Amino acid sequence: MKKVALLSLFRSIVLTALGFGAALSPVRAQFAVLHSFTGTNGDGAMPSGALTLSGTSLYGSTYWGGVTNYGIIFQIGINGAGYVVRHGFRTGDGDGPTGSLQLRGTILYGMTTTGDGSLDGGVVFRINTDGSSYTKLYSFFTGEGYYPHGSLTLDTTTLMLYGMTSSGGAANWGMVFRMSTSGSGNTNLHSFAGGTSDGRDPGENSLTLSGNGTTLYGMTPGGGVSDLGVVFKINTDGSGYTNLHSFTGGSGGANPQTGLVLSGNTLYGTTSSGGSFHYGTVFAVNTNGTGFTNLHNFSGVNDGAYPYAGLIMSGNTLYGTASGGGSSGNGTVFAINADGTGFTTLHSFTGGTNGADPRAGLTLSGNTLYGTASSGGSSGVGTLFSLSLPQPPPQLTINCSAANVILTWPTNAAGFTLQSTTNLASQAVWSANSPAPTIVNGQNAVTNPISGTQKYYRLSQ
Repeated sequence: MKKVALLSLFRSIVLTALGFGAALSPVRAQFAVLHSFTGTNGDGAMPSGALTLSGTSLYGSTYWGGVTNYGIIFQIGINGAGYVVRHGFRTGDGDGPTGSLQLRGTILYGMTTTGDGSLDGGVVFRINTDGSSYTKLYSFFTGEGYYPHGSLTLDTTTLMLYGMTSSGGAANWGMVFRMSTSGSGNTNLHSFAGGTSDGRDPGENSLTLSGNGTTLYGMTPGGGVSDLGVVFKINTDGSGYTNLHSFTGGSGGANPQTGLVLSGNTLYGTTSSGGSFHYGTVFAVNTNGTGFTNLHNFSGVNDGAYPYAGLIMSGNTLYGTASGGGSSGNGTVFAINADGTGFTTLHSFTGGTNGADPRAGLTLSGNTLYGTASSGGSSGVGTLFSLSLPQPPPQLTINCSAANVILTWPTNAAGFTLQSTTNLASQAVWSANSPAPTIVNGQNAVTNPISGTQKYYRLSQ
C-alpha cells in the first residue's frame, strides 16, 4: 500500500498536511518480460537494435534464429500479446539484420550485415508491417562500402536513407552513404581514413539527423588523436566533414559503439569503455565540438558497465542501458538528468528469465520503456521487456468551504482512491471515503462536512 498524501481534519479546524513525500514508500519501476526468444521453430535469437513503435505494436529484428538461422523480423503488442514472426531471412535476401527498423507509414526499412549470395556485403531492405512485400533495395559489394552494422537514418521529408558501413570505402575503414527509399542513387558521402583527424570502422554506430535536415552527426569507436574514437559531423550532401571531438580514454571515455541524441545544440552519448573506472561513460558535447562534459562514470557495480547502446531523451531526462554491471553483473537500465545529476538504476538484469546483456537502446511510449536483452530469458537467447516508470505521487489538497471541507486531487491519478481513518495508530484501519468523487474544474473532488469526529485522509493505491 503506497501512502501518497495524508491530511488531518479536527472538528472545524484543518490541522495540516502530514509528511508529503517524507514518509512515503518508494515507488519502483515495474519490470515485465514481454517475450523470451527460443531460437527454435522459426523464432528468433539475440535481438538487435532498439524497438520501433507504431500504434500499439512494436517491431524489431533478431540477428540469429528463424528457419534458416539468418534472423527474423517480428511484431508484438505493447502489452506482450500477439507476438508474430513477420519475416525469416534466407539465402539471398539477407543474413543477420542489424540495428533498428525505420518506419514510414506502413513500411519498415532496415539492413543486414551480410547475405546476398555472391556479393555477400549486406543489404538494405524494406518490408510492410504485415510482413508482405519484402524487397531488397540495395546490395553492398566489396568494391564499395560493405558490412553495415548500425541502423539506418530516415529523412521523412526528402525520403533519403543514411547509414554507415563498417568496411570498404577508399581506405577500407568504412563509409557514410546515402540512398533514396527506393534504393536508387547510392552515394558515398565520406570514406573514413583513420589517423588523428578522422574516424575509422564505425562498427555498430548510427547517424543522427539535425532538425533542419542538413547535418548528420555520428561517432566511430576508432580513429582520432588517441585512436579511441571520434564524434563527427558531415553535411547531407557529403561536404563539410568535421572531427568535433577525439576521445582520449581516462575520464574522457573511449570507444563509442552507438549513435547520438540531439537536443538543441547539445549531443548526448555513451562510450563503452574509458571513464574513471574504465567501464564507460555518459557524455555531452556541443554541436560545434566545444563544451565536452563527462556526465557519468560507470563504476561496474550497481550502476552498470560497458554501455553499448545509445540514449533516448524525455524532457530533461536521458534513459539508456548498460550491458554489464548491476546487482547481478548482467546489465542495467538507467536514467540520468541532462546536467549529469540524479543518476538512477531503474532495473538490474539477473541473467535468468528476465534477460541479460542489453545492448540496444530503449523506446519510450507514454510512461513505459521498451527494450531488448541480447541473452538470458527462458532459452538463454534474449528477451523483450517493458519497464513502467514510477509516477510522482499525486497531491491531495484540502480547503474549507462554509460548513464543509473539499478534498481534491488530479483526475490522471489512475488507481488511487481516497481513504480516511479516525486515528493514526500503527494498526489504524483505513476505509474508502464516502461519497464518491465528482469532477470539478478538472480535479477529482469530494465534499465532507466539518462536524463530527476528527478524520485523517490519504490517497492510496
